[in-house]
Amino acid sequence: MKLSKLLLSLFVFATILSVNAQSVSSQMVDFQILKSPKFPIDAASRQLKVTVTSPYSLKTEDVIAQSKVDFQNALKNYNQTVADSEKDFQQKLVDYNQEVAKAKEKFELESAEFKKLSMLERLSMTDQGKNPRLVNPTKPVYYKPQPPVYRDPNLNDYIIVDNNVLASQVNIAGFSREGSYVDINLDIQKLNFQDNAGQTFANQPTKLVVKVNGVEKINNTFFKDFAFISSAPTNNINKPLEEKNHLNKVMTFINQYLNDNFGYQSMKSAIKLQSVKNKGKFDDLEKADIYVTTNLRKLNPQNPEITAVAMTNMQKGIDIWKETLTKVDYKDKKADFNNKIAEFVYFNLIRLHLALGKRAEAEKYLNEFQENQIYMKLSYDDENELKSLETSIYNSK
Repeated sequence: MKLSKLLLSLFVFATILSVNAQSVSSQMVDFQILKSPKFPIDAASRQLKVTVTSPYSLKTEDVIAQSKVDFQNALKNYNQTVADSEKDFQQKLVDYNQEVAKAKEKFELESAEFKKLSMLERLSMTDQGKNPRLVNPTKPVYYKPQPPVYRDPNLNDYIIVDNNVLASQVNIAGFSREGSYVDINLDIQKLNFQDNAGQTFANQPTKLVVKVNGVEKINNTFFKDFAFISSAPTNNINKPLEEKNHLNKVMTFINQYLNDNFGYQSMKSAIKLQSVKNKGKFDDLEKADIYVTTNLRKLNPQNPEITAVAMTNMQKGIDIWKETLTKVDYKDKKADFNNKIAEFVYFNLIRLHLALGKRAEAEKYLNEFQENQIYMKLSYDDENELKSLETSIYNSK
């Protein structure tokens, strides 16, 4: 009888646990969002004007024209080139004969000294390969220069760009060139090479001045310090190619810098959202999960209307989360809406608002979470995530 009562009690206890247990699951939700710039500008005023000054003014036709001129000069001077090569060869022959004479003289002197040594000493030096030997220099061979043949220049070895082309490469996401509300002036200096410990370093001072509606917002100079270019010294590198690569690096940096400060860029991101499964009691929370996740995926930075509708519908899920928090009984672990429910809802609210760039809202829910944290027992991972979210909120202010 006692055993039966004990088993019955255990069954009832297990049933209570099963009823009150919440199965919280998580998923990663991918979405796109419009990154807000440091200097927001009204949509009607997003026009830019770019002016570039630089030492570059080379065009493709200039390179080809110069290549043809060089070929004609080489053709015109070919006979003289052959005559000069023959003259150089004759001088090499004279030098060769002199080197031969010096080699023989050296050999005779060493042989005379070698003969003065004892038989044992001579044998020892011969065994070591130190006995005198006549070493004649290699006799030069004449190679007649080949007649010049025209070849198209390798354009990759040239910096074919001018100020207008460089200006066209400057772009800010969301801006057009139909006005000058944002006036960009870019001054790029020539690349300076420097040898240091057998390696090549370079700098290319680049000044960026940006005015918004006539008011200066940015005035900075970049690439002033010498940076590593190659593990080879300057006389062993293709300088035009290295300068071309560095100029591309400068333009890439300037574009990214301008977009970070003024651009309206689409960014792909992902956040973790949690939900609870338990038909009946948590139907509203399941609806909230559907509202938020489906509309988060619908966000389209390129289509403000679709984004506005998605944000409105997403708010329905957020409102359910907020309403759920008013139902939580933090002191009753067996309550349907207990601290475990509060924990995942707060995490969702903080993560979501932070991902959407609404840091003030994220901070508000963080503060509420921390006030009620005394009733919760967070896991090690959750503790670390909470600290990470807190850092993201306050360090970005």
